[in-house]
Amino acid sequence: MAIMDFVQRFQALQLQRDTGNELIKDLLIYCEGMETGLRLENARLAKELEDAQLDLDDARRSRRDLQQQLNLAQQRVGQFSVDCDSMRNRNPYIMVLIDGDGMIFNEDLIHQGIEGGKQAANALRNSVLEHCSELTDEIEIMAKVCANITGLSKAMRRDGSLDNPDDLRDFTLGFTQGKASFDFIDVGHGKERADSKIKECMRWHLRNHNCKQILLGISHDAGYAPFLDEVVTQDDRCRITIIEGPPTVRELVNTGLQILNFNNIFRADKLVDRLVSSPTPPSTWAGVTSIAPPPPAPISIPPAPAKANGTAKKTPVPPIAKPAWVPSPRGLDPPITVNATVLDKIKRRTTNNKLCNNHYLRGPCAKGDECCFEHQYKATDEDLKAIAYLTRLNPCLNGQDCELEFCIYGHHCPSVTMGAAGKDPVCNAFGCRFAKEDHPPNTVIKHPRKERWEKEYERY
Repeated sequence: MAIMDFVQRFQALQLQRDTGNELIKDLLIYCEGMETGLRLENARLAKELEDAQLDLDDARRSRRDLQQQLNLAQQRVGQFSVDCDSMRNRNPYIMVLIDGDGMIFNEDLIHQGIEGGKQAANALRNSVLEHCSELTDEIEIMAKVCANITGLSKAMRRDGSLDNPDDLRDFTLGFTQGKASFDFIDVGHGKERADSKIKECMRWHLRNHNCKQILLGISHDAGYAPFLDEVVTQDDRCRITIIEGPPTVRELVNTGLQILNFNNIFRADKLVDRLVSSPTPPSTWAGVTSIAPPPPAPISIPPAPAKANGTAKKTPVPPIAKPAWVPSPRGLDPPITVNATVLDKIKRRTTNNKLCNNHYLRGPCAKGDECCFEHQYKATDEDLKAIAYLTRLNPCLNGQDCELEFCIYGHHCPSVTMGAAGKDPVCNAFGCRFAKEDHPPNTVIKHPRKERWEKEYERY
């Protein structure tokens, strides 16, 4: 074997060694790169793990805090629910709202004055508790009666069911004094004042959960039906009851609300104007609207001849005519007869000795000696009637809305003659001071008041 063969074999071996070294070198470089990458990845993952651990710890703390807050909120909600139920049932009451202008208490109670009012309050409370027996456990009865007491007094006197207006006023005081939660409220003159007060009270109590039942004394008035349809929901229907005194009107029956009859407390029939003209003069000088002529000389009247059968012919008595026009809400001023001769005497008194209306009709004049009218004249009853008649010719500033029961001024024109056979009414006053609405419809003003007279007119 030649030496060159060994040389070639050595070179081949050396080449293999170089190739192996390169492989090992490449492997070491690759491993180093891999190790570096893995170290970086491991560091990144370790960081992420640490952050995740921190987030987990924070989440645990937050969840624990939220759980505690949730538990506390649940406790509060439970307490609020208990408190709400307690408040709803703490002071339960039944509200009784009565329109006293139409729901009239029985006459025998009113005639007893204060004592009758207390009896009415007790009877009303006992009747309500009897019909609401399922709610009687520690429940309060509240009652509010709204009425125009002055107007109601007049209406009852015209009906003949009240002789003394003080009885009604004493009755209202007794009703209010009978129970601490009972009130009889005088709303005064004005259209639907009692209605509006009752409606607003009902709205308020209907929104109050402590109010378990509302009893409405409105059976006489159909005007409440649209209001009930508006405010009473299906859920509230079981809380509303109508008290029946006079028969319940059809519109309220159609609402489908429960109706209770309290005829042992309220009268079942409505007030009727039974007042007819009477020769007996009224109790106040303010009621003057008619004039009587001077008393004529006595004339002897021969007896009427008898018929053949011995029966005398009777003179027919004309029926009492009802007034053709009645203003509202105050109505017509009550009439009284005045002697024309006395009236003319009073009218002839000049400015220097003109009688003071306030002094003679209302009592001592507030101006005293400073008043420019006569106070010393000794007026007779006929003189007082004439003074009242002349004062009545001056219109009251409040007109039909006047709330003064014994107002001395006029509330409608007393100088109107009602037309016959379809003719229009005629006002015969010279320069009538009353407004158009103080006359019957279509009244012809015979002598209208000129504007300059209005400016110069000074009321006494």
